[in-house]
Amino acid sequence: MHQRLALFDLDNTLLAGDSDYGWGQFMVTQGLVDEADYGAKNDAFYQNYLTGTLDMTAYAEFVLAPLTHYSAHELGTIHQQFMHTTVIPMIAPKTQALLKQHRDAGDILVIVTATNDFVTGPIADYLAIPHLIATQAQMLNGRYTGKLKGLPCFQAGKIDKLKAWIEVHNYSIDGAYFYSDSHNDIPLLALVDKPVAVDPDATLKAHALANNWPVLSLR
Repeated sequence: MHQRLALFDLDNTLLAGDSDYGWGQFMVTQGLVDEADYGAKNDAFYQNYLTGTLDMTAYAEFVLAPLTHYSAHELGTIHQQFMHTTVIPMIAPKTQALLKQHRDAGDILVIVTATNDFVTGPIADYLAIPHLIATQAQMLNGRYTGKLKGLPCFQAGKIDKLKAWIEVHNYSIDGAYFYSDSHNDIPLLALVDKPVAVDPDATLKAHALANNWPVLSLR
């Protein structure tokens, strides 16, 4: 029997907030980066994201640069604290019920996110979502280099990475769901059979209503 894909954006969709931006704020509050310089740049990049003008490669490398100062073990410890202080409180109230609905239906759950896999890997594990398609952070000899591996998983890049993943795993996009909050995901929402706008931004909400897409709130 064909198993449907249930695809989920992460930030501001399954989470009632942005894990990428939250990671930047967390590093500032923990004194891991310079507050004045890093905090201001993090805010500026986030505004660019909201307005649809974000240079995703530049932002991803900005986020990844501080990781080069720590070992994988040290970063694991830091991320555990980030999960407890920032991410877990950010999980939208109805997220787990939605995920359970798809598990009970026998669907294959996949997060498709622009945020890098260092930040999002443990979040996918916590949510018990077995598959993660994300912007990949490059590692060399067990340490992060501060650079990307391949292209960002952003806008049309999400489609490219999803298609490559489907080919490797021999899945079909037929009947697939995709849940997202962002107008940046309109290309992928338009590709699937069952697009769902979740707590959408104004641009996506207008597009969803115009195309008779369901609009859902997890908050």
